[in-house]
Amino acid sequence: MDAMPALIPLDARAPFAAPLFDIAATRRIEAAAAAALPAHTLMQRAGKAVARLALALAPHARCGWIACGPGNNGGDGLEAAMQLRQWGANPVVTWLGDEARLPEDARASLQRARAAGVCFASADDAPPALGAHDLAIDALLGIGATRAPAGRMAEVLAQLHASAAPLLAVDAPTGLDVDTGAFSALLPAHQAGKALHTLALLTLKPGLFTAHGRDACGTLWFDDLNVNTADEAPSARLNAPPPPAPRAHASHKGCFGDVAIIGGAADMGGAAYLAALGALHGGAGRVYVARLDGAAPSPAAFPELMHRRVDALELEQLTTVCGCGGGQAVRAELPQVLERAARLVLDADALNAIATDDALQTLLAARAERAQTTILTPHPLEAARLLGSTAAQVQAGRLAAAQELAARFACTVALKGSGTIITAPERTPRINTSGNARLAAPGTGDVLAGLCGALLAAGNDAFAAASAAVWQHGATANNWPPHAGHLTASALAQRLFSFPPPCVPCRGK
Repeated sequence: MDAMPALIPLDARAPFAAPLFDIAATRRIEAAAAAALPAHTLMQRAGKAVARLALALAPHARCGWIACGPGNNGGDGLEAAMQLRQWGANPVVTWLGDEARLPEDARASLQRARAAGVCFASADDAPPALGAHDLAIDALLGIGATRAPAGRMAEVLAQLHASAAPLLAVDAPTGLDVDTGAFSALLPAHQAGKALHTLALLTLKPGLFTAHGRDACGTLWFDDLNVNTADEAPSARLNAPPPPAPRAHASHKGCFGDVAIIGGAADMGGAAYLAALGALHGGAGRVYVARLDGAAPSPAAFPELMHRRVDALELEQLTTVCGCGGGQAVRAELPQVLERAARLVLDADALNAIATDDALQTLLAARAERAQTTILTPHPLEAARLLGSTAAQVQAGRLAAAQELAARFACTVALKGSGTIITAPERTPRINTSGNARLAAPGTGDVLAGLCGALLAAGNDAFAAASAAVWQHGATANNWPPHAGHLTASALAQRLFSFPPPCVPCRGK
């Protein structure tokens, strides 16, 4: 057997810009690799990887339970059981397969497990009694799931999650759609304090990083099985942090662009100020606030911000962030904003207004023809309104929904949520891994919109600006100091500049 590469715990060492492959691409990679290798090689590598991680996670286990399904994911589990038995462990296997219908590789692993003396429990037996130092392994379906588990498999899956032992999923947690991140089986077991691990094999898949994927997977590990994937185009990539770019000493505020915030209808001024703070602390040279209720910011509270009327803004010269707290009042301003703004970030109520107005949708789609730059920053419900669907449908296919929005309106889209997706026409989508549940707080989306505006004003193209802003926004939450207390949107904005935006040549303003 050839040497195995080191397993990578992705939570500790995320492979920035790593390629992600959907099921169809993974199947092609697997077929090409299998054709070039001796028979059964990939499954042996997979089983050995699972066994090695099992020993690392539970070195003092008195008992291990491996639940194996009827296909090749179950074959990986059987191969792991064989390896563990040879290494002196005593795993118990619950196998739910039919030997007459087994794929060839899985049949070979079944025979190897039997020959090694692995203990097989009857399919109807109660699961082994596991303690906190033991390990349960889910090798039921992996990426082969086409529907929610049912019958005996659903029972076994429930027993895996209910056991006192940590749970390791082989390739993917059973019930997780690795293309979309939709989870059809159980509520993520982490809600009950259970330790979860997932070992992705051969490729990383998009659904592991978005929607329910991150919660369902727990700590994610990866082994590429020594297979080169360079010949296959990725379905997406993990988002990467922006490269460090210190500002030049010989620079001034005119070097970093001007951002105008249009929002803050009656009783909604806070959202506009949060977007303005996102732009300000994201590095914009100057930030103007055009409140739709006509009110001016308090100089004492926001001394760096400048107040303007909407009709006084030189939209052709500015980067505009429109919609934060805009209410119904923003609808009247959108035609001129869509027609005149050179660089535009649309959020919140601007997106809601566009979703219900065909004329505004036409104006939005026409911006690309005039070489005007646009970023949309919807949450799932706002995306659903633009697509004429539901939030549940968007969440069931986040990658596809973001790509459809980008294609329909010829712009860059940052579909917010767990595993924010950034995409644009003719660009490989990115899935963001920075951020945590601290961001589930009011106003953090307004801060992100302002930050997108700041990075767009600094001279980045829309896709780069949105990708960097989403990363920086999440990384600020990840690095939240313990002494800082609860994350609020205004406090988040004030910590953004620990990740400085790139400097571009001065524009002479």
